[in-house]
Amino acid sequence: MSEQPENEEKKVESVGARSQSPKQKGPIVHKSRNGLRSAKKKNRYQEDKLVNRIVSVIVLIVIVALISGGFYAYRYIATSLQPLDSEDKEIVFVEIPIGSSNKAIGKILEENEIIKDGTIFNFYTKFNNLSGFQAGRYQFSPSMTLNQIGDILKTGGLAADQADARVTIPEGFDLTQIAEAVAAETAFSKEAFLKLMEDATFLTKLEQKYPALLTDVVQEKDVRYALEGYLFPATYDYFESMTLESFVTQMVAKTNEVMSSYYEQIEESDWNVHEILTLASLVEKEGVTEEDRRLIAQVFFNRLAVDMPLQSDISILYALGVHKELVTYEDTAVDSPYNLYVNKGFGPGPFNSPGEMAIQAVLEPTANDYYYFVADLATGAVYFSSTLEEHNVLVEQYVNKTQ
Repeated sequence: MSEQPENEEKKVESVGARSQSPKQKGPIVHKSRNGLRSAKKKNRYQEDKLVNRIVSVIVLIVIVALISGGFYAYRYIATSLQPLDSEDKEIVFVEIPIGSSNKAIGKILEENEIIKDGTIFNFYTKFNNLSGFQAGRYQFSPSMTLNQIGDILKTGGLAADQADARVTIPEGFDLTQIAEAVAAETAFSKEAFLKLMEDATFLTKLEQKYPALLTDVVQEKDVRYALEGYLFPATYDYFESMTLESFVTQMVAKTNEVMSSYYEQIEESDWNVHEILTLASLVEKEGVTEEDRRLIAQVFFNRLAVDMPLQSDISILYALGVHKELVTYEDTAVDSPYNLYVNKGFGPGPFNSPGEMAIQAVLEPTANDYYYFVADLATGAVYFSSTLEEHNVLVEQYVNKTQ
């Protein structure tokens, strides 16, 4: 009888030891496997719900973006099919080169601010089977529809004899000479022409239209005229309905057209467009034949390489604002940033409008080790030398005529 209570007491203690440790308070709840599975399933459900919510937001954003993009694309195309500015009836003269594709014509019209988008114009012409466009000079305005422009392009450009005047700008003319030539054949005065050359607003507009051509020059200081060297020597048709801005713009457009063939080559060189045109303007006046010009271009590069002044008489004449054959020692002391006897480098900018042959000579000069050259004023022949001593002998022989 005495052993039974003792055993019962031990059983109680044993159960107590399994059910509650001395440091724990309250009952311990044991989770079943089904409970754990239920908790995991609940967590997974919440995670899936969050993921679905994120996916829904992303899908909604994509849909909104597509709708917005489609709306703006539709509006852009719709406005591109309309006149650029139905209120702007100003006549713009545009030249379409021989062999221009519809795509190229669209680009030209866009650059001249006749239409909004050249690519849309190209698709429009294809969709409407517009073809047979002819090269030539045209009068367009931003108020014209694409259909009107297409009809005019099929009819053909303005004939040369339709122009009220034709202005020829010879190679090597500076802006003052160009202004005089324009004034002689048109209603534009020399004073108005030169005033426009100093119009900052006009220059900014041209830079925006032809950035590859004009970006470098607008950053230059001390230039007399920013457009010096940028009005290409060629023959231009003048119509009484033209504005002076329109007439000058076609000259800049011609320069950009010529230089477009060389932009990539210039980009890969050590020089920029402004420097190439500046050196070409010196080569234009210093040499006559292609061979001489390529040799002279290399002489200038040789001098630049050893930090010698270019010492071109052309720079002195431009600094003085005169045109004469002989430059005196007194002339070479003129105080001007264009004086390349005193100042090293290229100077502020071009000294005249160079032709394409001079530009090509600068881009592809003939290799030599000359640092000097002199021209026989009587014959135009150019003589080169590597040393000052040799040069002085040639000067005496062909300039001073003492030998």
